[in-house]
Amino acid sequence: MATTTELPQLGDIAQQRATAAYLGMWSDMADAAVTSDWQSPKLAQNATADALQTISRSLYADHYNGLVTKGRPLNHPHVDAVEPESDPKTVTISDCGDSTSWLKYRADNGQPADDGPGGRRRIEALVKKAVDGSWKVTTFAVHEVGSCTG
Repeated sequence: MATTTELPQLGDIAQQRATAAYLGMWSDMADAAVTSDWQSPKLAQNATADALQTISRSLYADHYNGLVTKGRPLNHPHVDAVEPESDPKTVTISDCGDSTSWLKYRADNGQPADDGPGGRRRIEALVKKAVDGSWKVTTFAVHEVGSCTG
């Protein structure tokens, strides 16, 4: 009686690693946002290119304006595309991220900043395989609160 072992497909591995990088990016950003540490080396673990610049600029603006962020975002990523299928190098992810429990506060007195309530936002991201084999988010777009429902 022969047994067969099913090997994971390259597309499945790419989806798993890209999704892990995407979630890692948000986790790294949330960690740095507690003190608005725009220079945290952790930020480059899962983000690069435009995505890393966007995160760093956002955290620098918060630092400059005396803001910190408390809580964590909730993410529900979904893989939309894996390209090319034969040897994936790019994964497109969509998300309905929830920032309800991830809000900005004034660093000097801990009072809520006047940036409006959090909520569900549509997010699109591009995650690419680097030359060293790691997966990193290269770009992402976060839309306004209420831009997704699912």
